[in-house]
Amino acid sequence: MELIFRDDAYQKSCQATVTAVDGAGIRLDRTVFYPTGGGQPGDVGILRLEDGGSLRIVEARKGADHEDVVHVAEDGAALPAPGAKVTAEIDWERRHRMMRIHSCMHVLCSIVEGDVTGGQVGDGKGRLDFNLPDTRLDKDAITAELNRIVAEDRPLTSRWITEDELSRTPELVRTMSVKPPIGAGRVRLMEIEGVDLQPCGGTHVRRTGEIGPVKVTKIENKGRQNRRINIAFAD
Repeated sequence: MELIFRDDAYQKSCQATVTAVDGAGIRLDRTVFYPTGGGQPGDVGILRLEDGGSLRIVEARKGADHEDVVHVAEDGAALPAPGAKVTAEIDWERRHRMMRIHSCMHVLCSIVEGDVTGGQVGDGKGRLDFNLPDTRLDKDAITAELNRIVAEDRPLTSRWITEDELSRTPELVRTMSVKPPIGAGRVRLMEIEGVDLQPCGGTHVRRTGEIGPVKVTKIENKGRQNRRINIAFAD
């Protein structure tokens, strides 16, 4: 399956052919739908059919491996047959909000010193949990630093390294709870120029300025060492 979102997160639709349909959902030969994973929710959207009809996709999930995406249709929908030609369209406004928050979470990683123990990308908000024993966090100071880096409009780019290269540079992996997918022979790195570099398979904006103004809404203690930082769009 060709995963278009991995190389071009801004492509909103694509022409595709149905390759399989089963109880799990619909598989295509290529897709713009990002599947749930790495703390980022899967895309929702529409499959437009050749006869003019359409089918609502309520979730995209990972299938048997990291190259497989299952498109889950709404309950009771008539599913297309294998071989059918479709146009796959994501809910772009929702996806773009996810991209902005996800990129902002990478900025947050660069500001807070500590291993990441968990996280979740949301629609207009997100959170990261850090292993930070005996650390006092200043909500206003973190907000100011986030917005400073956002305003600098730094570029975000991705590149690939081999799994062997990653094993030789374990410091690139900040997350303790979610490890990069292994087994394909290569790992995708996401870089914010001069700010952050870490493995990530999610979707991101092209520049930090696209994130827009943000704020730290709450800092919570979630255990003896775990500190949860919640962020959201300021507007």
